[in-house]
Amino acid sequence: MSKEPRRLKEVLDQGQFAVTIEYNPPKGTNISGVLENAKQLIGRVHGVNVTDNTAAVVRAGSLPVCRLLYEMGHDPVMQLTCRDRNRIAMQSDLMGAHMLGIRNILCLTGDYPTVGDHKDAKPVYDLDSVQVMQLVQGLNNGRDMAGNKLDGSTAFTIGAAVTPEADPLGPMLAKFEVKVKAGARFFQTQAIYNPDQFAGFMKAVRQYNVKVLAGILVLRNHKMAEFMNANIPGVSVPQDMIDELKAAGTKSEDVGVEIAVRTINAVRPHCDGVHIMAIKATHRLADIITKAHLG
Repeated sequence: MSKEPRRLKEVLDQGQFAVTIEYNPPKGTNISGVLENAKQLIGRVHGVNVTDNTAAVVRAGSLPVCRLLYEMGHDPVMQLTCRDRNRIAMQSDLMGAHMLGIRNILCLTGDYPTVGDHKDAKPVYDLDSVQVMQLVQGLNNGRDMAGNKLDGSTAFTIGAAVTPEADPLGPMLAKFEVKVKAGARFFQTQAIYNPDQFAGFMKAVRQYNVKVLAGILVLRNHKMAEFMNANIPGVSVPQDMIDELKAAGTKSEDVGVEIAVRTINAVRPHCDGVHIMAIKATHRLADIITKAHLG
């Protein structure tokens, strides 16, 4: 086993600016690409999210990939959606995750199966994301959801998602408070493209004394930006960014990296860290981290 990684919780508790990144597991068993990329970033990031069949597309599980990253020296953030498991399966997976060194859980609802590649799959949604947070808190306190005592508790730091550019923002702020009360200690946001609007959101949530990592999603081209505007609720890529990407032509990915760096610099005074989502541009993560002077 590798040396115990520095924990994301420790970085956040010490008030340092945290940097987390995100990987999709492979659709299959070839994990080499993820591991080769992650190896370059050991010591440069404080947490590595592993998605849980994101967009309802079947991929390898989050838990085994988290364990491989842990063995490498990273502190994984295991994403857990409500879509595919009932409360029994969730609790079983969570106890197993603790045994394997995982200490961060990001609780998510999960996209409905009809948006993914197995459209006839039956959704579970036994619990919602807030109830999962309460479930994790119970496991941390040594009890399962039915109140039965555990022989050994978990020790998870609970994470949640939030959309700071939602319109109207009021319902999102109300849900933010509910998630804090349910045990959320850090939030990773939906993609941010309007730093001034994000600054206003941060002023509204500072009262809750939790950590917020601004979501930085790397735009590869103008079509990606237009798709997000049309299909992702709470995401609004300004037209000038779309025009900038379009004018770049074959160099649009380079422009997307520059936009990401500019956004990191703009949000940095207002938040506790950034969560960089590169999707199909994970090969640019090291470049973004270097250009933004993050590590």
